[in-house]
Amino acid sequence: MSRFPAPARPLLTAALLVALATPAWAQSHAHGTTTAPAATKEAPVDPQANHGSMGHSQMDHSKMDHGNMDHSQMDHSTMDHGSMDHGQMDHSTTDHAAHKTAAPSEPREPIPVVTAADRLAAFPPIEHGAMEHAPEIHSMLLVNRLEQWDGQHGNGQAWEASGWVGGNIHRLWVRSEGERSGGRTEAADVEVLYGRSVSPWWDVLVGVKQDLGPGDSRTWAALGIQGLAPYKFETSATAYVGEGGQVMATAEIEYELLLTNRLILQPLLEATLAAKDDPRHGTGSGLNKVEAGLRLRYEFNRRFAPYIGISHERLFGDTADYHQAAGERARDTRWVAGVRVWF
Repeated sequence: MSRFPAPARPLLTAALLVALATPAWAQSHAHGTTTAPAATKEAPVDPQANHGSMGHSQMDHSKMDHGNMDHSQMDHSTMDHGSMDHGQMDHSTTDHAAHKTAAPSEPREPIPVVTAADRLAAFPPIEHGAMEHAPEIHSMLLVNRLEQWDGQHGNGQAWEASGWVGGNIHRLWVRSEGERSGGRTEAADVEVLYGRSVSPWWDVLVGVKQDLGPGDSRTWAALGIQGLAPYKFETSATAYVGEGGQVMATAEIEYELLLTNRLILQPLLEATLAAKDDPRHGTGSGLNKVEAGLRLRYEFNRRFAPYIGISHERLFGDTADYHQAAGERARDTRWVAGVRVWF
């Protein structure tokens, strides 16, 4: 016999049916609301979409077909390129030629057409009759030494000068040097020579020399060479052939050392040789005379330069004996002061 009264039995039966139906309803509702798996086929990309506002850092670019995308409509200025994986992008299909800008075929500012007036201004007519040409004949006179000397055995004056007239190849030379002491000329000579340039730095000379000393005047045939040796040594060497078969030679070397642009130190070395003895003129064979000098000049300009210096002269061999027999000294040291000029 049932413990529940008869009126409560229908209610209890209804509650039991509801309790049994609730789990089945909940299970079927859960299966109905479950999200369907993602489709394997990608959705088409809208080329007109504004990719500038899209979060590219969250997008999977490896599965996007960039070859069919119209990048000209995309706003790349707002894109975060730092987070993009360019290593996975396929650039082989990109048409880079379409992005090149064609060079302009015409200049921005057109070049004006050259007129006859422009040509005349650039190339005026030349009047050859009005042109001044350098003269073919030149000349120069150089007084290398014009000095007063004071030595151990007296004092006097001395000079050395040379000049030429002609062109660059052919020239007529005149050279002279001499010495005075006690109011009379001790020795002097004049040379007239034809010079021909054989190189940019050297001339060959041929001519005559005339002695003007107090004794018998002598005439010599001269043949020599002069020019600028390596290291800028001014060099001159001349051989003379005189009466009686006497042969003499003179060699001279000068150098100019620039202490400043105007202050110049000039050393000099000169030697004289003879082939045989000539007692009448006090000349012995071999090396008969050597003179060494050192002069310091100041050039107010290239044409005028006063100087001071010292000079030492010494005789050798039979030449020294001849002069000592005549009461003269075989050597002498002199202080000199003079001027160097050229025209």
